[in-house]
Amino acid sequence: QPSGKGSKLLRYIEHRLRVSLTDNRTIVGTFLAFDKHLNLVLVDTEEFRTLRSKKGAGSANVIEERMEKRSLGLIILRGENVVSIAVEGPPPPSSGGRVVAGGPGVVKGVGRGAPPPTNAVGVAPMGMGAPMGLGAAPVHGVGGMAPPPMGGPPPGMGRGMPPPAMGRGF
Repeated sequence: QPSGKGSKLLRYIEHRLRVSLTDNRTIVGTFLAFDKHLNLVLVDTEEFRTLRSKKGAGSANVIEERMEKRSLGLIILRGENVVSIAVEGPPPPSSGGRVVAGGPGVVKGVGRGAPPPTNAVGVAPMGMGAPMGLGAAPVHGVGGMAPPPMGGPPPGMGRGMPPPAMGRGF
């Protein structure tokens, strides 16, 4: 079991967090990810700022504070600007979470050298077989060997082969 800031933060993935920043802003959002610099990725984020303004004239100065709220959505917070992190609430009780837990899975190779996956009948699923009209048989002009480049060796003469009838002593 690893220890350190990383492992402690991992348990709060998908929780609602309240993050205080160096410029006195407060960000509230759902915690998705972080890195070694403590950069944070938050979604469904709102920013709260306290605005102070002086009202009144002369010696009767009154300071009025007003909370301003802005909806931000998906953001990345630079770790350098984070002062504190507090948990606002647990992850939403939805069955289909945003983050899929890691774990063993099924890997099926598809592409060069691997046959396409088949269903129970042994037929490739729709869109996984040969393109429409080509079928399984080769078609003239599609695939196969390319013609030799212009100025290259004539057919039948590969690299490192002596020309025909040379070196045989005839």
